[in-house]
Amino acid sequence: MRSNEINTLNDRVAWITGSSRGIGKAIAEHFASKGAKVVIHGSRPDSPSVFGEGKSLAAGAEDIERRYGIPCIAVTGDLTDFTVVQNIVSEIDTKIGQIDILVNCAGGDIGTKGVEAELAGKPEGNNALSISLEDIKTVMDRNFLTCVLCCKAVVPEMMKRKYGKVVNIGSIAALTGIAGSTIYASAKAAVHEYSRCLAVELRPYDITVNVVAPGDTVTERFLASRVTEDERKVQSGTLDRYGWPGEIAAAVEFLASDASSFISGQVIRVDGGSQCWPS
Repeated sequence: MRSNEINTLNDRVAWITGSSRGIGKAIAEHFASKGAKVVIHGSRPDSPSVFGEGKSLAAGAEDIERRYGIPCIAVTGDLTDFTVVQNIVSEIDTKIGQIDILVNCAGGDIGTKGVEAELAGKPEGNNALSISLEDIKTVMDRNFLTCVLCCKAVVPEMMKRKYGKVVNIGSIAALTGIAGSTIYASAKAAVHEYSRCLAVELRPYDITVNVVAPGDTVTERFLASRVTEDERKVQSGTLDRYGWPGEIAAAVEFLASDASSFISGQVIRVDGGSQCWPS
C-alpha cells in the first residue's frame, strides 16, 4: 500500500478501459480529480468523436493533464486480442508505471457493425432468438472476453506486489430477466460471476475485485440508441430518474480507494433503487 491516507487515489496508476467517452470518460476524469495517474483507452484514436465527446484520445489525455495537473496517457487497441492487451500493459508500465487500479469499462450492447450503425450499434434482432451468431460473439467478446484478457494481463503483477484494485463495470440488466439485449445481459452476468470467482482467488494477495452495475445512465450513446423520457433526465429531487456518469464514477472511485479495503466480491448497483432484491 503506497499511502496511509484513506479515500484517496493520489499517485495510483489507473487504467480505465473504454474511457474515450460516456461512463468510462467520466470515471477517468473523476479519478484524475482525486490525484490518480490516468490511462485512457479507446479502440481507435478518434473514438471520442463518434458521439461528439472530443476530437481524439490524445486530445482527451492532454485535456485531463491540463485540467488536473496529473500525468495522463492515451492507449488504443482491440482488447479482444490478448497480444494487443499485453502490448498496451507494457506501454503503460514504460510510460507511467505499474497499474494499481484496473477498471474494465470497455463493452456495451454493440454488434458487429459498430457504434456508427443504426441505433448507435445495437445488434439487429436484438433478442434471445433472433440475434445473429456474429453479433452474439461480438457482444460476448466486447463485454466478457475483454474483461478476462485485461485481468489476465494486469493482475499477475498486482499479485507480486500484493496490492491492487479491480473494478469491473457490469449492469443491472444482468440481474433480472429482460426482453431484448439478451446477449448483452448474459455477457454482463458472466462479468459478475467471473469477478466473484476472481475475488475469491485473489483474497490471499490482498487484492479486491468488485463490480459496479449501473442502471440506465445518460450518455451520448444512451441518448442515440433509444427513445428516452425527458422527465427522467433530472439530476435530483427523485430517484425515479436516469443516472448520470458522475454518479457511477463516484461508486467506482470508492471501490478503487483504500476506503474499501475490506470489500471484495461484491456487485454494487447504482440505479436509484430500481432493483432492491438480492443479487
